[in-house]
Amino acid sequence: MGNHALIYGASGISGWAIVNAILNGYPSKDTFTKVSALVNRPLTREMALWPDDPRLQIVSGIDLLKGSQEELEKTIKEKVPDVDTVTQVYFYSYKQSDDNDEECKVNEAMLERSITAIEHLSPALSYVVLPSGTKIYGCQMLDRFPFANDLPLKETLPPIPEPDLSQLFYYAQIDTLKRISSGKSWTWCEVRPDNIIGFVPNNNAYCLAQTLALYLSLYRAVEGDGATCPFPGTDKSWVNKYNESPQDMVARFSIYASLHPDKTASRSFNVGGQEDTWSEKWPVICEYFGLKSSGPREDSPQPGAYIAEHRKEWDELEREHGLKKGSVDSDITHPGFQYFIMTMFDFDRQMSMEASRQVGYTEEIRTPETWKIAFDRMRMAKVIP
Repeated sequence: MGNHALIYGASGISGWAIVNAILNGYPSKDTFTKVSALVNRPLTREMALWPDDPRLQIVSGIDLLKGSQEELEKTIKEKVPDVDTVTQVYFYSYKQSDDNDEECKVNEAMLERSITAIEHLSPALSYVVLPSGTKIYGCQMLDRFPFANDLPLKETLPPIPEPDLSQLFYYAQIDTLKRISSGKSWTWCEVRPDNIIGFVPNNNAYCLAQTLALYLSLYRAVEGDGATCPFPGTDKSWVNKYNESPQDMVARFSIYASLHPDKTASRSFNVGGQEDTWSEKWPVICEYFGLKSSGPREDSPQPGAYIAEHRKEWDELEREHGLKKGSVDSDITHPGFQYFIMTMFDFDRQMSMEASRQVGYTEEIRTPETWKIAFDRMRMAKVIP
């Protein structure tokens, strides 16, 4: 019997890419015999740009927080065909809340309920992958970033100090996995990407590539082909070093880790592309849209404000190119995210990839390719012209 992958949060930036990688034959065409993609909001295969593949089943409408544990398990059993054969679980569900205590409580409960359900329903369960991110190193603490003298960031660093520690649900989730896997036949690992660059079929709170794609498509339409677009950050954020995480790399490493439990069990792994700066990336990004680039200027437009100001022109672009509606005014997009990443995160925070290489994962996706793949997918999905 082959592997049966179950992906919680399959329409998110990493969950989508895991489904896509498996259906496109990673690591080989016959590694997985079934893929169950669980999504919150309804999603069609065509909308998701996934290949037509009999192994895929898309399941929507399971609320992971609703009802008792028994009711959740009954719902999953009814809705997911062959759930008793699930071997790998990729847990990429996340519920955002501005209240840290609430966010911790909800995301910890969601993980425990979801994994416990599959453990009860599938005797074949062998591995669980959990994502965290560089917040685990305190990047969100900005000028209080605790590991500025410990670069590149390694998975062996201690937890961030209180009170920030208790405000981050990653630690609680990792503790939950340690606890519920103890003495069981399944194991787990945690993957740590930085900002993930990729495509989402349904909008996403944290999709920087989509924000920039919408902005630069509109900028070109308004300012003309070959116009110069200044970087919307600061002199400091223009040159700080970090590793972006291509969605395909996050997905492939997640799959690789789950298939090599002897090397990866109970461990944490940084996952990222090449280390570079916005001064190296911005020209590559602008060039894709037929624009020239420049460094930051005092009057550099901010993408969100620019889109709002030229909303009429965007609506014209939408009509002219038959674009998908709802991308620029999605209620789930986090309006401040682009500003955080491109302006406020203005310190070096590069990660060491030593641990993932030591377990045999050596693939690399370079920065130009990372952005081009994301933008090409958005074009295919009619998000941008």
